[in-house]
Amino acid sequence: MEASKDIARLVEIMAALRDPQSGCPWDVKQDFQSIKPYTIEEAYEVADAIERDDLDDLCDELGDLLLQVVFHARMAEEAGAFDFGDVVHAITRKMIRRHPHVFAGSNADTPEGVKLQWEDIKAAEKAERAERRRQHGRTEQEATGLLDGVSRALPALSEAIKLQHKAARVGFDWSEAAPVLAKIEEELGELRGALELGDKTKVEGEFGDLVFALVNLGRHVGADPEMALRGTNGKFRKRFAFIEKSLGENGEDIKEATLERMETLWGEAKAHD
Repeated sequence: MEASKDIARLVEIMAALRDPQSGCPWDVKQDFQSIKPYTIEEAYEVADAIERDDLDDLCDELGDLLLQVVFHARMAEEAGAFDFGDVVHAITRKMIRRHPHVFAGSNADTPEGVKLQWEDIKAAEKAERAERRRQHGRTEQEATGLLDGVSRALPALSEAIKLQHKAARVGFDWSEAAPVLAKIEEELGELRGALELGDKTKVEGEFGDLVFALVNLGRHVGADPEMALRGTNGKFRKRFAFIEKSLGENGEDIKEATLERMETLWGEAKAHD
């Protein structure tokens, strides 16, 4: 079997890997739950390549992410649920339906108008999905509140942003960043109080409140919390590597270096940013 630009070849490869008799023992053993962490990891690898502006890596990482889609679709096909073609059909149908201003001549001609139209169409799709589930004898908890449409399966930072966006749509939001900063100070004070009490459960709760407030600040100043933290992680890696390199060049062992010595080098690393 040879490589190809045709998506059908990738589908064939996955089918071969999953063959119970002649396939790869590792691939055959996997299921949706075991593959899920890899799917999430590959999505983050794509984000990392974008952050590094490395288009060569981005091509590879997008391929890895596509493989995850094909993997899940193959397992679903084996279970008699759906196949890769159904996945493609579902997303093409969804994109055509959610862009009537492009494919059906509607008059949503501003970003705000498109967003409102998108939300209305999503609501209609959700109702149709619930009806299909009922017809197939599958039930799901009815979503009656404004926030019930936000998936609890999202990463916590993403869930927080979506919850705040939903609440903001009905006016439950500050109009500027200043009061959010005041809220952060308030939450920080409550965290200090919990630490003084030594109540681990309360500390965790107050810490969560502080992080939620910080996410809110990021939303108001236009800084995506996930991307902002990833950027800080990158700076931390770079600066810590500078500390290791500097100590090594001076014949010093990082395990024996004092905090004061490392903080001095940290300052030097920041000066090189």
